[in-house]
Amino acid sequence: MTLSTSIAETPLQAAEGEQPVVNGSALELDHLGLIVQDIAVGRNFLQQTLGITRWTPVVDDPGLCVSVQFGTASGGQLIYELIAPLGEGTPIANALRTGKHILNHLAYLTPDLEASAAHLREQGCYPAGEPQPALAYEGRRVQFWMSPLRFVIELIEKPGHRHRFEEPSL
Repeated sequence: MTLSTSIAETPLQAAEGEQPVVNGSALELDHLGLIVQDIAVGRNFLQQTLGITRWTPVVDDPGLCVSVQFGTASGGQLIYELIAPLGEGTPIANALRTGKHILNHLAYLTPDLEASAAHLREQGCYPAGEPQPALAYEGRRVQFWMSPLRFVIELIEKPGHRHRFEEPSL
């Protein structure tokens, strides 16, 4: 098979209004996760540096041992998640201490966590833990995976979810 043949035979994007299907699992990019020591400091940096002015309320999630806040610019094309640890000895606190995985993960919405997890496993990814409910997604399950390329993928079982951003106060 030549490169041109494989491109012609492989759909590169979903039809308008549809989610891409990868081996039977529809995935939709939700956000890029950044680990910070302090949510307010991270928010200020993104506002001043990248013009990220629309923010959700902060969500403290004791079950996941994190505090999170989502932000986007007025166009809303890329969502950033700021993640701060709730306590010492957590994976997020350890990442801050070591300076590894600060640009932490790409998160995808999926209608079927098990099917998407099976697909990631087939591609050589391994789970960082069991699926857990996340308060930022109304208790829907999330699961983190380490890819063979050494970046983290988060699966969120919440098809069609949209973050509720607040407009900046003038």
